[in-house]
Amino acid sequence: MRELLAVPMQAAMGGDVYSGIARAAGTLWCGRERATPGRTTDTVLVFCHPSSNFVGHYALTPAAELGVDAVGVATRYSGNDSQVILENCVADLGSVITHLRDTERYERIVLVGNSGGGGLAALYQSQAENPTIRDAPGGGGTDLTAAQLPGVDALVMLNAHAGRAHLLQGWLDPAIVDENDPYTRDTSLDLFAEHRTAPLDREWVVQYRYAQQRRMRTITEWVKDQLTQLRGLYGDDVPDLPFRVHGTCADPRFVDTTLDASDREPGTLWGDPVSANLRPVTLGSFSTLRSWLSQWSVTDTRGFGPDRLAEVSIPVFVAYGTADRGCFPSMAQALYDGVRHPRRELLAVNGAGHYFDGRPDLVSETLASIIKWLG
Repeated sequence: MRELLAVPMQAAMGGDVYSGIARAAGTLWCGRERATPGRTTDTVLVFCHPSSNFVGHYALTPAAELGVDAVGVATRYSGNDSQVILENCVADLGSVITHLRDTERYERIVLVGNSGGGGLAALYQSQAENPTIRDAPGGGGTDLTAAQLPGVDALVMLNAHAGRAHLLQGWLDPAIVDENDPYTRDTSLDLFAEHRTAPLDREWVVQYRYAQQRRMRTITEWVKDQLTQLRGLYGDDVPDLPFRVHGTCADPRFVDTTLDASDREPGTLWGDPVSANLRPVTLGSFSTLRSWLSQWSVTDTRGFGPDRLAEVSIPVFVAYGTADRGCFPSMAQALYDGVRHPRRELLAVNGAGHYFDGRPDLVSETLASIIKWLG
């Protein structure tokens, strides 16, 4: 039976949390499945993500059926990635892990970074072992050198990408020539032009990637200029502003499966890439200035998984689905290669999609491999 865990926050919720009730309560809610009702196992798997609500995560029940308690975390930004400050997510994880150790009395805690949670989990453990961050890149972040960040015993990267900023850079549509106009497009960089067919010309893909990097830099420079102007006009009275980003789902790998080859089908996690590219259902379509620098800016974020994994000393397990249409094999390999010690494992789950769609057997098999590895 699914339980709700109420976890007291160690850091106050700021104005980036919409709900006044949530701000006043100062509580993080987690979902837990126990292997045995009324008892806790020695080990608990903790599934995390910066903004997805993992209270009902698909792996909680299968993990409990395999004899290990499982907890799904919802950070203060649950359902609202437009304002995510990764440094505050780290503080929220610290609150959850402190509660699981001190109140629930779990002996071993394994932090599972699923999808966008991979970079967050790696950042958490990096700061738990050596806290250095005192604020977010654009402000509004928790001083992690003064926060409670108990270390975990192992990390798992589950269908994870290397980091949100690098993922978005690979998805940005460089055919957008005016950030305020999604309709006027540079045809030479249009992934969806009628004459563009797979397999894509590799030289063109190189130029496309350069153009994506250029657009990422342009947005980031604009964000920093906006923050400077905002502070000059209002000081601390107006700390942040919102903005929109058009064209956020145009990775060539969505249409050409020979790029970063796997057994996935063409398309995205949201269906047809032409539609997903312009609909506000994908990553980064809405952001604030501070949030952009913390989670989306390649040059400013601290959430690049491979770099953070190079800083951790605990065992790391990387598992990825070969049919995943959002996270590709090179991303899993980058996470695995980031680990600088031999206590690491890389598992390809043949036929698994990003959410193990319709394959509960593969969910259980993957969790069984992780639990066996934990020993």
